[in-house]
Amino acid sequence: MPDLFDFLYKHSITFERFDHPPVYTVEDVRRLVPDLPGAKTKNLFFRDEKGKRYLLVLVPDEKRVDMKQLPKLVGWKRISLGSPKRLKKYLGVDPGAVSLLAVFNDAVHAVKVIIDRRLWQSDAFQFHPLVNTSTLVISKNNIKRFLAATGHSPVIIDVPVSD
Repeated sequence: MPDLFDFLYKHSITFERFDHPPVYTVEDVRRLVPDLPGAKTKNLFFRDEKGKRYLLVLVPDEKRVDMKQLPKLVGWKRISLGSPKRLKKYLGVDPGAVSLLAVFNDAVHAVKVIIDRRLWQSDAFQFHPLVNTSTLVISKNNIKRFLAATGHSPVIIDVPVSD
């Protein structure tokens, strides 16, 4: 399997790397990761009701996604969180390591990327590099370069918030 860091270097995608203890939740990140530049992100992997289509949804870390309204915005009936098995199959990562950088492993473009409009206004972002023991800070321009290099065109929407 190709290496993410080799891919980033090959495509001149610059970043700052910060290593830390393993984190599995937004609360873990707040507790264990030092205060870093860039927007903190929550990355959610969803499947449709038949398990045939997949979404990677990126929102600001404090946002709670309305799972009843989101499917309507993408033209699906229902969504649910993708299983660890599907997460590994389609994005090549384990729970806790989900991030936009995982689309590096989605060579067949099975996963549609949705980015919250407010998050996309940020100048830089924090993402796990396929493991939950590091965080990379990457500028928006470098994320655009990354997405182009992987062949993923994100859909920028106002992801609905749950009450």
